[in-house]
Amino acid sequence: MREVVMDTETTGLDPFTGHRIVEIGAIELLNHIPTGNVYHQYINPQRDMPEEAFNVHGLSEEFLASKPVFADIAQDFLKFIDDGILIIHNAPFDMKFLNAEFSWIEVEQLPMERVIDTLMLARKRYPMGPNSLDALCRRYGIDNSKRDKHGALLDSELLADVYMELIGGRQTVLGLTSEPQQAARTVEVGQKARANLRPTPLPSRLSQLEIEAHNEMIAGLGDKALWRNTGNG
Repeated sequence: MREVVMDTETTGLDPFTGHRIVEIGAIELLNHIPTGNVYHQYINPQRDMPEEAFNVHGLSEEFLASKPVFADIAQDFLKFIDDGILIIHNAPFDMKFLNAEFSWIEVEQLPMERVIDTLMLARKRYPMGPNSLDALCRRYGIDNSKRDKHGALLDSELLADVYMELIGGRQTVLGLTSEPQQAARTVEVGQKARANLRPTPLPSRLSQLEIEAHNEMIAGLGDKALWRNTGNG
């Protein structure tokens, strides 16, 4: 199963009031394991950078002026995500911006059906919150000390760790098994073993003389002989 954990940074909160995407970061997971394949792109928003947004991500208008516009990177981004499941924290926000950008260049929009929103996962597990990315990193002991400002690629890396915790994927990756899974497996193995029992046990191959000789030998070992306790193991 291929998943793409991703994040965006923007100039503001609403694309329909003139705000744009300025950074996209994404990392690839195969069967919940990072492959090392990443996508990272700064984007020229072709507008000024509000102070509030700059304080969040630190990307200035001057820095972004030399970067490509969204239309120039759209196909590379789509090629990277391909048909993977998108893992996004507060997905409606990022998807609103992505689909607005796609609509402006007349590219087919991404359906929400292919998205897993980790904020929704967190709210179901921890209804009392808090469920921000920083709060979830603290909850799970994930090192986010480098996150002095938001950054799309760093946030994607942190989110991948958070996502694994939310779905229990770390145990899967480490080869661990939960108690219910282990119990189910034990029951299954026991059922198979019982199914393979012979309806009629085979007769003993020992003669009566051999059995009597064996019992005599055991008696000579004393009352504390280990063989006397084999039936209690």
